[in-house]
Amino acid sequence: MKIVVLERNSVGTDVSVDGFEKFGELVTYPNTVGTDEVAQRIKDADIVIANKAPLNEASLKDAANVKMISEFATGYDNIDIEYCKKRGIRVCNVVNYSTEAVAQHTFALLLYVLEKLRHYDDYVKGGAYAAQSRFSNFDKPFTELSGKTWGIIGMGNIGQKVAKIATAFGCRVIFHSVTGNSKVTEYEQVSFDELLKESDFLSLHCPLSPLTKGIINYDAFKKMKKTAFLINVARGPVVVDGDLKKALDEGLIAGAGLDVTSTEPMKDSNPLSEYKDSDKLIITPHLAWASTEARYRDVEENIKNVEAFLAGNPRNVIV
Repeated sequence: MKIVVLERNSVGTDVSVDGFEKFGELVTYPNTVGTDEVAQRIKDADIVIANKAPLNEASLKDAANVKMISEFATGYDNIDIEYCKKRGIRVCNVVNYSTEAVAQHTFALLLYVLEKLRHYDDYVKGGAYAAQSRFSNFDKPFTELSGKTWGIIGMGNIGQKVAKIATAFGCRVIFHSVTGNSKVTEYEQVSFDELLKESDFLSLHCPLSPLTKGIINYDAFKKMKKTAFLINVARGPVVVDGDLKKALDEGLIAGAGLDVTSTEPMKDSNPLSEYKDSDKLIITPHLAWASTEARYRDVEENIKNVEAFLAGNPRNVIV
C-alpha cells in the first residue's frame, strides 16, 4: 500500500502526518501544483491525500492503482467526481474540523474594521497618544454589535456557530438560503434582497457553486446599507473583487474583511491589491480555518478516513 500526500505543507509542518505510515509506504511532497506534477507523483499510488491539487482524468488516467482520494478539506472542487465515480475511486473529505476556528476569525475580521483597530494601534505606537494630554482618543467613531442585524449566507455548521456568537453579542440574526433547502428554524430566513437591505453585518459561509459564484456583486452592494460591513470566509469567487473595491471607493458599504479572494494567492492584478485603507478593508491569507487545533483535527480525520476505507466501512464519503 502506497499513500501519497500531495500537499503536506497545507496543514503546516508543525502538525505531524506520520500517522499515515501505519497503513503502508508514505510519500509526502511539500506542495504539488499542476496536472503534470500530480500525474507524475501519483502514478503508483494506492491512496492519495490532497487539498487543492487537480485530480481529474488528465492527472489520474495513468494512476491505475488509485483506490481512494481523501481531502485535507471539506470542499472538493479540485476533484472530478464523475470521473472518480466511473473509475470506482472512493472520494472522502473532512467536515466540521474548522468550525470553531472560522467562526472565531469571522469576528476577528469584523472587529478589526468595525473598531478601526489599525488606526488606533498606529496612534499609540506612533507616539500620538503619549503626546496628548487627555486620557482617551476616539477620533474615528465605531459602533456596537448589540442591537444590530447580522445576516448570513450559508447556514451550515460554521454559519450556525457564527449565528450563536452574534446572538451572544446582542445581534438579531437573519439568513438567506441560496438553495432554498435549509432546515434551520432557529433563525429567521429571508429573501436575498431583504438580507442585503437589513444586514448591518453580512458574513458569507457558503460553498462555491453556480448559485453562489459572484452573488455579492455591484448590484448587491447597491442594495446594502452604507454603514454595513461584509465578511467573506467562504470562497473568494462568491464576491466579485472588482465590484467590492468599487463599492468601498464609492462608500456603498462601510468596510469589509476577507480571508479569501478570487485567486489564491491573491495576484497583484487583483483590484483589491490596490486598496490600502486598513480602516475599511482587511485581507488575511486564507487562514481562518488554520488554528493549530483545526489542522490537527484535519490530519486525524483523514487518517480515520483511510482506516475506515481499508476496513471496508468508508466514512465522509463523497462518492
